[in-house]
Amino acid sequence: MSFPLILCLALLLDILLGDPHGLPHPVAGIGRLIAFLEHCLYPTRGERAFLRGLLLCGATLLLTGAAVGLLLWAASPVPWLLGAVEVYLLYAALAWRSLKDETLPVALALFRRDLPGARDALSRVVGRDTAPLAEADIARAAVETVGENSVDGILSVMFFAALGYALFGGGVGMALCVWLFKAASTLDSMVGYDTPRYHDFGKASARLDDVLNFLPARLGGLVIVLAGGFLGRNPLRSLRVFLRDRKKHKSPNSAHGESAFAGVLGLRLGGGAVYGGVMEARPHLGDGAVPRPADILRAHKLLDASVALFAMLLVALRLHNTAHKE
Repeated sequence: MSFPLILCLALLLDILLGDPHGLPHPVAGIGRLIAFLEHCLYPTRGERAFLRGLLLCGATLLLTGAAVGLLLWAASPVPWLLGAVEVYLLYAALAWRSLKDETLPVALALFRRDLPGARDALSRVVGRDTAPLAEADIARAAVETVGENSVDGILSVMFFAALGYALFGGGVGMALCVWLFKAASTLDSMVGYDTPRYHDFGKASARLDDVLNFLPARLGGLVIVLAGGFLGRNPLRSLRVFLRDRKKHKSPNSAHGESAFAGVLGLRLGGGAVYGGVMEARPHLGDGAVPRPADILRAHKLLDASVALFAMLLVALRLHNTAHKE
């Protein structure tokens, strides 16, 4: 099955269905695998924590690749079934609709002036403490969530899908590449924290995620800026904010999506948040207005435009390469 067809079908399924609730979700399976391996490998006295974390990282990638490869191999005798599995594996890796579904209740609660409901909805999608947040802080957190996850949850997945298809020969290589990336991303989200528990044990997972997202984060930020231009925003002003603020984070990649959203939407994001009762100061991104509830919906619109534009660019590039080879 061609890459444009796989990508378009996967995106369509994501638009229509969102996360595949009721079906075994590969990300949940990877999460359980990581939790099991952490239980087995975490050093009780801190000895060789980095090496044990490196083993956790390698084992997770190996077992994820083996599981995906086995599923693809089992479907390979039936061409239409193999194609369906390839589409499903890309669809299940995308977080496009789910990102909007998870932040929309926050906006709706704010529109109703229901701050407790907005805080509760926000607490399901962010790690920061939501109890003390005022309306503007809640809206800011929701927009930041859309901005950051637009890259590692969607655009990076599409990037590795295209890369895997091109480098490793079709949909099988695409699916393997996508799910090795998702395994690395899940590792980072579970153990890649700079805390006493994970400072050494999770270092390999955090660094791997940094490396894998390095190029997609920068490319994704530019795509978001360009998509904002199609929505009528000033692309030069958006680009200026993106280039100025994209490195204002201790992670080499995390601020790229947020700074692009801040520039396009004309908002001031960042500024820190409370995690576990401790204030974590962060630089401001953008120099616009304080986010309001309606800005969450504007962020959704920008997300849609960015995903659509990136999909069109990847499809056009693939068609161009195919035509050039012929």
